Amino acid sequence: MFNKVIIFSLGLLSLINCNAQKEPKKNAERTWSSTEIKETTPMKGENIIYFNEGEKKFLKEYQMNVAFKWISEDSRCPKEVNCIWAGVAVAEMELMGTTTRPMTIKLASLDNKGRNYNKSVDFNGYTITLVDVNPYPTQEVGANALHSKYKIGITIKKAGENPTTK
Repeated sequence: MFNKVIIFSLGLLSLINCNAQKEPKKNAERTWSSTEIKETTPMKGENIIYFNEGEKKFLKEYQMNVAFKWISEDSRCPKEVNCIWAGVAVAEMELMGTTTRPMTIKLASLDNKGRNYNKSVDFNGYTITLVDVNPYPTQEVGANALHSKYKIGITIKKAGENPTTK
């Protein structure tokens, strides 16, 4: 008799738990609209260097080769869609100074240390920051259709330089 009571109690608790999971929690998660997602705008005086996907450039001022290989991830919320998470675009780049070996880095459109997303990376005494990723996905044209059509903008400044003190 005691075993039947325990089994019945466990069954009842599981059903109650399942029902509680179905009910939406108020203010539990933030939904994002693509109109709320703001792209980072550079500060005055920052020069943005643009790269098309697959493009390589030698930047004489910084004495380094920079190559934008591809976008390895684009989970950004499409325009005119409400999303739970704003999403992120991750650009894979290869950097090589005149006296250094090549280094592959990933720059993300947002910082999230928990997911290992970084907008900026230090390399050879400079901080390289991703400031722009285009085109933006839409409902009709998802991220897969944008492969090889991406263009990114980066800024490069001396590492440790504080733009607010200029």
